[in-house]
Amino acid sequence: MNRNILLKDLKRRDYKETWDYQTELLQEIVDVKINNRRKNLSETTENHFLFVEHPHVYTLGKSGDLSNLLLNEKQLEEKGATFYKINRGGDITYHGPGQVVGYPILDLENFFTDIHKYLRLLEETIILTIAEYGLKGERSSGETGVWLDVGTPFARKICAMGIRSSRWVTMHGFALNVNTNLGYFDNIIPCGIRGKAVASMEAELGKKLDLDEIKEKILKHFKALFEVEEFIIK
Repeated sequence: MNRNILLKDLKRRDYKETWDYQTELLQEIVDVKINNRRKNLSETTENHFLFVEHPHVYTLGKSGDLSNLLLNEKQLEEKGATFYKINRGGDITYHGPGQVVGYPILDLENFFTDIHKYLRLLEETIILTIAEYGLKGERSSGETGVWLDVGTPFARKICAMGIRSSRWVTMHGFALNVNTNLGYFDNIIPCGIRGKAVASMEAELGKKLDLDEIKEKILKHFKALFEVEEFIIK
């Protein structure tokens, strides 16, 4: 089993370009696995972790409802935003500047073959990360992601998650609102959940935060939780 992960920070990158890149990496891993099984080989599969910050974009998961996007094409254009219907789980969300977006493209057969555990460990990674800033992240029953003040009228989501997997290889991932302009969420029903607000670390703490510092903390907790041997900068 290969528990090393190739790490790449794509900085600011177009959503579609990044989606295509994720798909390419996933397919490379799947092809190795198919070849191994057909020819009884044991070639090692790679794991990847991408950080990225997207320009304003709304994405709708495969089970999502288009009516949760509250803008038409002209209004999207006026806001400088794009829209894509994509192949992850979940409903609609927003990505934009000031978010830390992480896309682990892992062969889970290198770690564990349990999608439920994978999602819970992704949530735990974020919960531990924001705890370092004094924020108490929590899970909300039946609602993937990380929330604040669960069980109160003030419950709000600070980190959205949605994934896809093929032959135990993952893609897509999480989007943590750090210095995010939350006004863009007003144009959707986030994750298809009415009456639930969104949060950012900046709004909660009253100050802008260093994205690179947060990425380092995410990697530290991800490494411990997933028992990663080493992150190798690509």
